[in-house]
Amino acid sequence: MQNLNRKTAVNATLYPEKIIQFGEGNFLRAFVDWIVWNMNKKADFNAGVVIVQPLPNGMIDALNKQDGLYHVNLQGLNSGKVVDSLELIDVVTRGINPYSQFGEFLKLAENPEIRFVVSNTTEAGIAFDESCKLNDKPAKSYPAKLTQLLFHRYKIFNGAADKGLIIFPCELIFHNGTELKKCIEQYINLWNLGGDFKHWFETSCGVYCTLVDRIVPGFPKDTINELQNRAQFIDNLMVKAEIFHLWVIEAPESVEAEFPAAKAGLNVLFVPDEKPYHERKVTLLNAPHTVLSPVGYLAGLDTVRQCVEDEAVGKFVRQAMFEELLPTVNLPKNELEKFANDVLDRFRNPFVKHFVTSIMLNSFPKFKTRDLPSLKIYLKKFGKLPESLTLGLAAIIVYYRGGKRGNDEIVPNDSPEILDLLTKLWATNNLQKIAEGALGAEFIWGEDLNKIEGLTEKITANLQKLAH
Repeated sequence: MQNLNRKTAVNATLYPEKIIQFGEGNFLRAFVDWIVWNMNKKADFNAGVVIVQPLPNGMIDALNKQDGLYHVNLQGLNSGKVVDSLELIDVVTRGINPYSQFGEFLKLAENPEIRFVVSNTTEAGIAFDESCKLNDKPAKSYPAKLTQLLFHRYKIFNGAADKGLIIFPCELIFHNGTELKKCIEQYINLWNLGGDFKHWFETSCGVYCTLVDRIVPGFPKDTINELQNRAQFIDNLMVKAEIFHLWVIEAPESVEAEFPAAKAGLNVLFVPDEKPYHERKVTLLNAPHTVLSPVGYLAGLDTVRQCVEDEAVGKFVRQAMFEELLPTVNLPKNELEKFANDVLDRFRNPFVKHFVTSIMLNSFPKFKTRDLPSLKIYLKKFGKLPESLTLGLAAIIVYYRGGKRGNDEIVPNDSPEILDLLTKLWATNNLQKIAEGALGAEFIWGEDLNKIEGLTEKITANLQKLAH
């Protein structure tokens, strides 16, 4: 079996560099670069990606050893049918470590064909660090590095309006584009880069909010021998991901025209407002996770797939999703139902073991942000409390009691304040007091949930069903 590189992979295409990517990790390679690969194959996008390593230590050397080539193994259910594909991704041209190749990094700004910047530098990556300086080689933070690159491009092309860049941050924070733009503007001011550059940045460049969604387990160590036999290459950068993908980009039609994802049949949506799609993901993917996990665990189940396929818990999950959560999102019903059914396929993925105990980390804060808003909207809309969401909240309270499930010890994981509160409440052995105490913890909820009409009684009744 041969090592993977551009000499051995004779069918790999070398594309002109048009995209700068900050981040060489599994997610971007299995998501953004896979999308670019599809656009190259199906929409004549003809774009190569040059990857910049955002931290001093990373995988750039391993990437360059394979000439930017790697395989993506997609696994999951698509409309109920099993998918297990393996594709060679050839869009990455090379990788640059700006900490040892700062000149090469800046030189990227001099390429007139460069048009796009994408990034995933973790949720903490989009942050302003006032210790960064313009003459650092490179600046420490990602926004500062990007500002260095943009300023160099501005100078090289004398502020030409057509040499601005389209920037798609993929960090998992709401309004990631807004936050990144704010950081860049802070560096422009801190470094006194001038009004002309600021005007060029604001009028010729676009920093757009995005929402990304694909589960990427990463290197398939359990099946690597079988997959390398299928590929007929030794590939040390192979990435496993689910079949589902979604990229929502809050940008005008002019940007969409330059990024032909729709022509390639991809689930990439250009929209005027990303917020409803953010709410859709939180409400129909994250919120069901938060309530199915404790309910399923207390019912003796261990994985998300088991929960969805179990007759009783599966019915509970569908009621929560389709009857209680879905009506609270402000998007067309048919679109929401399609998304919800896709989520169920993802939950049933036979290739992924997603343990419910891993989801139950910080369950109270998760319920607050993911489920509580829908509980309130449902109550206002229908004049009654949602049965499944309230059962899910009661199940969280029971799970935090600790103890044992059969031979397994229950170990809740949350802030010390929350764990201490629940320990004291369960020590009272009074379900009414437990419900009142958990709902009244304003340091968790920011309010007293006992004031929600009927909620205390509903949670108490559900505790009586579950706490046996």
